[in-house]
Amino acid sequence: MSAAPPDKPNALAHAVALAKSVVPPLHPRGAVRRGGVLATLLIRRKSRRVGVVGGVLTAWLAWFFREPQRVTPKRPGIAVAPADGTVSHVVEAVPPAELDLGSAPMLRISVFLSVFDVHVQRTPATGQVVRAAHVAGKYLSADLDEASEVNERVSLHLRTDDGHDLAVVQIAGLVARRIICSVKDGEKVLAGQTYGLIRFGSRVDLYVPAGSRVLVEPGQRTIGGETVLAELA
Repeated sequence: MSAAPPDKPNALAHAVALAKSVVPPLHPRGAVRRGGVLATLLIRRKSRRVGVVGGVLTAWLAWFFREPQRVTPKRPGIAVAPADGTVSHVVEAVPPAELDLGSAPMLRISVFLSVFDVHVQRTPATGQVVRAAHVAGKYLSADLDEASEVNERVSLHLRTDDGHDLAVVQIAGLVARRIICSVKDGEKVLAGQTYGLIRFGSRVDLYVPAGSRVLVEPGQRTIGGETVLAELA
């Protein structure tokens, strides 16, 4: 008597598993929730054309607020990119006054996020949040150098486990109107850990100690939590 043929894999389950491996998860603080998907389905029942437009918009928002898995380098004495984007400036600059880091210039590496980039922010090194501060401001285009000083922002002072003082600044852009920071004073963080989100085009500045070796150039693409921006002095 011949053995029974093995069960065929469930095609739907296989498709779902494949999709999960390709499509990154959604950040929990993103604008798209299950209610939005449900609303799209209800609208489609009333109007197919409006439903299609709503479905495309929902899919785009879900893609915008994606939070992909990243592999962060573990070697000490480095700072990784706090965001996906393009390096717009590498300059000497005084850190934000609200962090009380003094008036001595540090090296500032600015990463501009277009509307097509991942918009979650990640901590550049393992350490402790010394201070988190919100500053109200303008909404100039985030690729302008002056946006670091005049735009709405949330600044973090991070002291790494090996004693370096860093500053990470989430900066609102021309269409960004909401900055989310989920860490607070005294909290321990890990390099590459997601800590924030900026809704729509924006910028993130990383300040590292003077004398650090910057490893990127303006125009270079960064991957948040993976690209090493500097070897710390």
